[in-house]
Amino acid sequence: MTIHFPSAAQIDETAALLDEGELVAFPTETVYGLGGDAENPDAIARIYAAKGRPANHPVIVHLAPEADPGYWVRELSADAQKLIDVFWPGPLTLILKRAAYIPAAVSGGQDSVGVRCPSHPVAQQLLSAFHRRRLGTGKQGGVAGPSANRFGHVSPTTAQHVRDEFGSAVHVLDGGAAEVGIESTILDLSRGFPALLRPGHVSPQQIADVIGVAPRLPDGSDATTPRASGTLKAHYAPRTPLALLPFEAIAPLIAAQNRSSGKKIALVARASSAGEWAHTASVHFVAAPEDPQSYARDLYGLLRALDRANVERILIEKLPETAEWIAVNDRLGRAAAAFEADA
Repeated sequence: MTIHFPSAAQIDETAALLDEGELVAFPTETVYGLGGDAENPDAIARIYAAKGRPANHPVIVHLAPEADPGYWVRELSADAQKLIDVFWPGPLTLILKRAAYIPAAVSGGQDSVGVRCPSHPVAQQLLSAFHRRRLGTGKQGGVAGPSANRFGHVSPTTAQHVRDEFGSAVHVLDGGAAEVGIESTILDLSRGFPALLRPGHVSPQQIADVIGVAPRLPDGSDATTPRASGTLKAHYAPRTPLALLPFEAIAPLIAAQNRSSGKKIALVARASSAGEWAHTASVHFVAAPEDPQSYARDLYGLLRALDRANVERILIEKLPETAEWIAVNDRLGRAAAAFEADA
C-alpha cells in the first residue's frame, strides 16, 4: 500500500497543535509516538493521562536534527557527543543529567532526562517545524513522545494501530509502517559509566565500538539505575494470554488443546522448527521471521493481529539467547511477564 506522507501544511498544522499544548501521534523509525510539548508540564500531564501511565515513569524527548541536545542537559559528555555523531538521527536514546529548567515531569521526577533524534522523515519534519516555532523564545521545541498506546499494551507501528487505541481523540500523522518496529535502545550516561537500560536496534557492541567500553548490561542488582521507558517487568503485552516457551514444551500444550473443543491456540514459531504443528487444526500457526531485524519489525503488528484472531492463548517459541536476539527477547519476555501471575 502506498503511503502519501503528510503535506507541509499538515506538518505545520500538527506543529501548531503541539504549540497549543495539544497531543499528536507521529511516526518514528521505531514505533509511533504520542507527542506533547516537552517544556509544557500541562501537555506532559495530558500524555500520562491519555496513556494511563504512572507519573513516575519517564518519557523520552524527541529532538529535531538541527536542535541542540546540550540545551536539555547539564553537560553533554564526550561519550554522548561521539554517540550522537554516529547514531543520530536514529534509534538511540541517551540518558543524561537534566538541565534544571527542564520540567521534572518529563523525567518522572528524576534528575535525568532521555533524549533522541529520530530518523523517520515525517518525525524530522514535525520536530523541525516545532523547533522553528520556538526560535527566539529561548526554548528548543522538543517533543515528549512515549509510544502511542495505552500503558503496558503493545506499541503501535502503524497509524491504524494508534487509531485503534485512541480513535479520533488524538490527531495522527501517518508515515507508514515503522521500519525498526521496536523501541529505541536506551543508554544511561548519567552516572559516569555507560549502562544499557533497554536493548534495541543499536547493539551493545556497536556502542562499545564507538566509546571504547562495553556498556553494563541490566541485571536488576543496581539500585541507582534511573527509571526509563519500557523497562518495567511486564510491558508490551497483548490482551490475549501469552507464554514464551522452548519449542519442546509447546507440543504437550497443543496436544491438550486437540482434546478440547475450545478456541484455537496461536503458535508463533520460526518455520524451520514448526514441523507438524503448522498443519494442525487446533493451531493458528504464524511463521515467524528467521532473522532478528525482521522479527523485531513484524512483532507488534503480529501481536495485535493475534488479539483479533479469536484464539485462546498465544504460544511463542523461545528464541536463541544470543547477542543479536537481545532486543526481541527483551520485548517478548516483558510481554509474557504480564501473564505469569495467571500461569
